[in-house]
Amino acid sequence: MTRELAGVPVVPTPVPHAVAAFAAGAPITPVWRNGVGGLTFRVDLPVAAGGGCFVKWNPSGSGESLADEERRLEWLRGRFAVPRVVASGRDGLGEWFATSAIDAESAVAPAWTSRADAAARAMGIGLRRLHDALDPADCPFDWSVAERIAVAEASGTVVPDGLRVPPPVDRLVVCHGDPCAPNTLIDVHGAFAGIVDVARLGIADRWADLAVGSWSLEWNFGDGHEPAFFEAYGVVPDARRIAYYRALWDAT
Repeated sequence: MTRELAGVPVVPTPVPHAVAAFAAGAPITPVWRNGVGGLTFRVDLPVAAGGGCFVKWNPSGSGESLADEERRLEWLRGRFAVPRVVASGRDGLGEWFATSAIDAESAVAPAWTSRADAAARAMGIGLRRLHDALDPADCPFDWSVAERIAVAEASGTVVPDGLRVPPPVDRLVVCHGDPCAPNTLIDVHGAFAGIVDVARLGIADRWADLAVGSWSLEWNFGDGHEPAFFEAYGVVPDARRIAYYRALWDAT
């Protein structure tokens, strides 16, 4: 997630034809724009048609694969708290999928930006649950340093030589891959409720998630909330691994 560009749309947002066709006249509300021009909409279908859901759309050539994310959501179904895919498709302009709604809000919703430490704790708890719940031996997806560098270089990105040798692995887990604050869902009581945006989910050192998840607190809430995050996760910050994985995030 590109922290400078992602956010709630603040100007009128054209609705892609595929999204409008799926909605079939139901109310559509834009709720998020990502760093590559992708859009997420809430669609309030009639209850008989499934009720409220979210439709995620990415333009062709964005470099972000919704097909990759759909595969991961299907793998996670029954294993961890994620939305259920109810429909998907693609055309010459882009690709999309629709998911059922979870009764929760993003950690960057107004209710939580005003209670940043509570959001930070929910994020830490959620990542710990993710890392503990899934066995890397069962996961078919890779988010290792070597894989990330290979993907970046295939797209023409030059990765600094100093990032090619990571710190020794602390603990190999199934990582979220984009553990930024907007991708954590929190229920009305402040409890962790689920995750979204899992297109990069895969096996990696847990610090690949922890470094970026804690960093996103600064982007979204300002300074001072990392202690609540690490305490809730149950780990002492590792300065060397944090620095490395933040640098890798920016480079890839």
